[in-house]
Amino acid sequence: MNHIIFFIFATVTLCSASALADGPLAHRDDLSSEERSRVHSVTALTTDYSKAEQFERRSAGAGTSMREPGPNAFSHSLENLTFEEEQRAKVGNGVFKKLWVTAPASTAASDGLGPLYNARACQRCHLKDGRGHPPIADEPAVSMFLRLSIPGKAVDAAVVPEPTYGGQLQNFAIPGHNAEGRMVVNYTMFDVLLNGGEKATLRSPTYGIEDLGYGPLQPDVLTSPRVANQMIGLGLLEAIHEDDILAGADPNDADGDGISGRPNWVINDETGEMALGRFGWKAGNPSVRQQSAHAFAGDIGISNPLTPLPYGDCTVAQKDCREALHGIQVAQGPQEASQQLFDLVVFYSETLAPPARREPASKQVLAGKKVFYEVGCVSCHTPKFVTRRTDDDDPMSFQLIWPYSDLLLHDMGDGLADYRPEWEANGREWRTPPLWGIGLTETVSGHTYFLHDGRARSLLEAVLWHGGEAQASRDAVVALDPDERQALIAFLESL
Repeated sequence: MNHIIFFIFATVTLCSASALADGPLAHRDDLSSEERSRVHSVTALTTDYSKAEQFERRSAGAGTSMREPGPNAFSHSLENLTFEEEQRAKVGNGVFKKLWVTAPASTAASDGLGPLYNARACQRCHLKDGRGHPPIADEPAVSMFLRLSIPGKAVDAAVVPEPTYGGQLQNFAIPGHNAEGRMVVNYTMFDVLLNGGEKATLRSPTYGIEDLGYGPLQPDVLTSPRVANQMIGLGLLEAIHEDDILAGADPNDADGDGISGRPNWVINDETGEMALGRFGWKAGNPSVRQQSAHAFAGDIGISNPLTPLPYGDCTVAQKDCREALHGIQVAQGPQEASQQLFDLVVFYSETLAPPARREPASKQVLAGKKVFYEVGCVSCHTPKFVTRRTDDDDPMSFQLIWPYSDLLLHDMGDGLADYRPEWEANGREWRTPPLWGIGLTETVSGHTYFLHDGRARSLLEAVLWHGGEAQASRDAVVALDPDERQALIAFLESL
């Protein structure tokens, strides 16, 4: 029973099978006509803010972590895993945390670091499986990096790496090699006046690169700072039916509401075909497996079954880097991260549980929910989905989940633009980030830095940076009475 979706016993008026053939959710060929009717009903946007919705506390359906929230709130496995799956996730966690070392080493299956890298372990960027942060005082931003590319479109790639430095600035190197450089950030402060006599101070970042280790960058180099995303709920996001995501797309704003979400189509490394992007700040990867593979290669310099490059992100211009000793061991297979190790990390990443909502029925949270809906935040931050039905042994199957994201690209205006394309995403577009767990950021990560580069120091600052398609919603928040804004933040903190 632990895989049964929690809304399955809800009382719903069912449509006939013939009516549903051309009716709502006709694309859901994984569901019966009765199930389509039930899913359509339960995922509809509420207009009743007097009480919490049924099952609203369970952000991840049967998999929701119901443990008391604390510093490890993002590191619990889905609660509907079997005993064997739970043990597999724990082993995967061990690989996720393990430190890679320089080759050759006496350790088995742990060498091959770099030669250039940003971190020595997955956990170093996703500390406690939470989100990264920009530099704080003298503390280096080990959970933040700088993407690099140049304009143009190659025959086989929609992102053209910088010819010398590749696709990502690597700020560390193994002995005998130069690190590529060091990202620096400076902030300019400015005030935003809010209704009710309140004021918020935002900080606008400017990025640069110092201590270049391999000569000058291309003059037309494009850069994009990124902090590491939180890890919860990734497998459930992957389990959302593709057509449910595409149903929310409106690239030409046909309905005239000012919201033009559109999908990012990217290459699936395993099939060679175009696939719907879901992961990363610009939805640049279609699966948890591919996201993990690119992180292994790009962040740690570790080859794996999907990216079998022992030199990681080293370019042909970095000859010594490409010729450095690697950590491939014949007994472990043809990659530094063997198929077994890689699969364990992917499984761990797929099965981290979003935590339960806190006080979804409180008066202030419900008032904030009403604001969130009525100012239009739900136009991009889609509250809920029901995942694909696969089989009863799949913990992701047929779950009512509350990620608060449509996983689509949206123009967020010049203020947040990095002006760097990524596949079909242009330089002003970002994927709507899921909001589940956002209220526990400080509890887990020890900070409240938000947005793709951590410039926002609070949830209110994050809202005030919204522009482009979200400009009207942002302006509505500015115009709210102070108690309404406080209620909105209380709602976000409950997620």
